[in-house]
Amino acid sequence: MKVMKFGGTSVGKPERMRQVKELITRDTETKIVVLSALSGTTNALVSIGESCAQGDKARAKQQIDQLEAHYHSFVADLLQPGPSLDKAKGIVGEHFEFLNIILKISFNEALNKDILAQGELLSTKLFSCYLEEAGVVHKLLPALEFMSIDSYDEPQVGSIKIRLKMLLEDHKKVPLFITQGYICRNAKGEIDNLKRGGSDYTASLVAAAIQASVCEIWTDIDGMHNNDPRIVDKTLPVEVLSFDEAAELAYFGAKILHPASIWPAQHYNVPVKLLNTMQPDARGTVIQEKAASVGVKAVAAKDGIIAIKIKSSRMLLAYGFLRKIFEVFEKYRTSIDMITTSEVAVSLTIDTKAHLSEIVKELEPFGTVEVDENLSIVSVVGHELTDSKKTLMHLFEALVDIPVRMVSYGGSPHNVSLLVPAEHKQKTLQLLNKGLFGL
Repeated sequence: MKVMKFGGTSVGKPERMRQVKELITRDTETKIVVLSALSGTTNALVSIGESCAQGDKARAKQQIDQLEAHYHSFVADLLQPGPSLDKAKGIVGEHFEFLNIILKISFNEALNKDILAQGELLSTKLFSCYLEEAGVVHKLLPALEFMSIDSYDEPQVGSIKIRLKMLLEDHKKVPLFITQGYICRNAKGEIDNLKRGGSDYTASLVAAAIQASVCEIWTDIDGMHNNDPRIVDKTLPVEVLSFDEAAELAYFGAKILHPASIWPAQHYNVPVKLLNTMQPDARGTVIQEKAASVGVKAVAAKDGIIAIKIKSSRMLLAYGFLRKIFEVFEKYRTSIDMITTSEVAVSLTIDTKAHLSEIVKELEPFGTVEVDENLSIVSVVGHELTDSKKTLMHLFEALVDIPVRMVSYGGSPHNVSLLVPAEHKQKTLQLLNKGLFGL
C-alpha cells in the first residue's frame, strides 16, 4: 500500500482534480490518497475567522457568500448533471450552512478550528463525488476518526496506527481510500489541525502508520530544487536526498515540503517522492535513508529571523550560564535555530516574535541584551559538508561581499548556515548558485 498526497494547487481546479483521478488509477496498488483544501480556500477561511473574531459579521457574511459561489461554480464544472452533481451541491450547501450558523453564535478559538477544517472536508467529499461518477471504487476515510494530537500538539503516532489499522481492516477489499490532510482531533477530542502545510505531515504520519511502500507528495514543481526557483533564474531538481538532507532543507526554507513531515517517514524508513502533478512523468526527488553522494545538494533560505545577543563579563568561565539562557526559551516554547558563543557573549536566533518581549525581559538579568530583526538564514545543505574543505572555500569566496552576521558550522555534517540581513538574501542565493553549482 502506498500514500499519495495532493496539495491545493493539484486539486484547485476541476481539470486538476480530473488529472488527480488519472494519477491515482494508473496502477493497481492499494493506496491512501491525502488531499489538501482547494487552493485559496484555507486563506479564505482564515479571513472569515478573523472577521468573526473582530465582530465584523457583515464582512464575514460577504466572504462566506463569495467562497460559496466559487464552490458552486466548481462542482458545476467538475460534474455532469445527475445524482453525483446533486449530491455535491448538497455537500456544499451543508458546509456553508455551518459557516453561516457561526455568524449567530459566540466566536472562540475552538470554533475557529472548525472553520479551518471545512476546506479539507469539502475537497475530499467533492472528489469522492467525482470518483463515484467516474465509477472508481473507493472509500472516504475520515481523518477525524484516526488522526490525533496530544496536549502539546504532537501527533499520537501509536494511537493513529491502531485506529487506522482498525478502519482499514473493516474495508479489506477496497483498493483506494481518500482522506483529509491537515485536520485532526486534539487531546480534548475537539477538531484541530496540524498547522499550515500540515497535509504533508498527515501523509507522512499515515505512511509511517501503515508502513507504506512509498509516500508520494504531489505538488506543482518537479521535486526539490538546488536553490529557490522564485529568486534564482537557473535551478535544477535534486534527484536523490537523504532524510537528513531533506529535513535540513525543509526546516531552513525549502517550501515544497513541510519540515515536520520528514521524521515519521525517516523513523519508519518509508521513502518519500516529491512529484509534479503538471509533469507526472518527471523524475522528481526521492528522499531515502542514504545519501546518494558527498557534497553540496541545495541551498535554502529562511526569512523572519530575529537575532538575540546576550553579553556579560560574568559569563567568563561560568558553568551553567548556557543552561540558564536555554531555560528561558524552553519556558516560552521557542526554538533556537542558530547559536554562537564567545568568552563574553552568546548570540542566537529565533524565528518568531510570539514571546519576544517576555524572553528579552527574562534575559536582561544575565547581561546586556541586543535584538536585531529583519534577518535571513541561508543554509547550504549536503552530505558530509564538514569534511569538504573545497566546499567551504567556494562558499566563503562566493560571499566575500556579503555582510555575514553569524556562521553555524560543525553542529551537523549536513549543513552550513549563514545569518545575513534580509535585504542581502537574494544576492546571497544568486552568488551561491554560481559559486557552488556553476549556474
